[in-house]
Amino acid sequence: MTSPARPLRVMQSFRAPRATTNPYITMLDEALALDPQVQHLRFDWRTAILGRYDVFHWHWPEGKLEASTWWKTAGKRALFGALLLRHSLTRVAVVRTVHNIELPDVDRLARSLLLRCERTTTYRIVLNESTPVLPDQPHALILHGHYRDWFARHPRSEPRRHQLGFFGGVRRYKSIDDLLRAYREAVQTDTRLSLRIGGRPSSPELAATLRAETADLPGVSLRLEFLEDEDLVEIATSSQLVVLAYRFMHNSGSVLAALSLDRPVLVPRNEVNESLADEVGEGWVLMFDGELDGPRLLEALEHARALPRTSRPDLSRREWTKVGSEHAEAYRAATEHRSGRTS
Repeated sequence: MTSPARPLRVMQSFRAPRATTNPYITMLDEALALDPQVQHLRFDWRTAILGRYDVFHWHWPEGKLEASTWWKTAGKRALFGALLLRHSLTRVAVVRTVHNIELPDVDRLARSLLLRCERTTTYRIVLNESTPVLPDQPHALILHGHYRDWFARHPRSEPRRHQLGFFGGVRRYKSIDDLLRAYREAVQTDTRLSLRIGGRPSSPELAATLRAETADLPGVSLRLEFLEDEDLVEIATSSQLVVLAYRFMHNSGSVLAALSLDRPVLVPRNEVNESLADEVGEGWVLMFDGELDGPRLLEALEHARALPRTSRPDLSRREWTKVGSEHAEAYRAATEHRSGRTS
């Protein structure tokens, strides 16, 4: 009789989650701590460089390259280099979740370290089927878990008729200017419309620009600051439709947050969003082609109103117990690949 495999010692690149930690990390931390196939280790530099573990799992490695002063940044980069050396010289399986397709905009040294990190990675986890992976790169698809349990402790609002919502970090690439332009066009047709925007802008200049652009727009409410979860829930659930008009969208936590709160979303048409629309059920993921305009905004709002009040999007593939066990399976596959037991 074959004895069960021992739990794998897996070190994550994140430390113990705090109140401001990305909810994805917090929920993954909890799921892995409960999975019997994994001995879950949170990050510390000493153990990462000198300790014993079978798998190291990277999330956003660029976060390990910057600090508050130049000398602390230099120290972190030296430690980062030592960690990469350890991974290249040992049998540790290095796993990376591909949260973003492109490398971040960083200086030359940081970019060099990130490219070395990429070369030491032996196994990848992708969050959707459209993430590009080279044919010779072993990988697993593990869908981003939902936020239903995360938001469950916060009261929901009744949707206000004609209200549109936007929440999340306010950045240029999220096409907030396109949303405002479409809203300006739509509100001329339907003066009952309102728009709530909540989130921290990427710069004071962007915040000032948004205030100037919305000064004469009726029904627009701006909350340009970091949103606590209860505020995010209030903005999302008080809206009949959440509009996320990003120019480029690949792995969007905001889309999944809106769906977890049972609110339909309007997003650009692409392969990722079309797949999500098929997954969660008709009417929940509405899409536009090209640039968003007023007529498409009004049309999507009508579709959102038509959804039955008691219906919910199907997020059954995104339960966190499933996410945890799928990570454990990926770690096992990564170690087998690293040891040469698979091709």
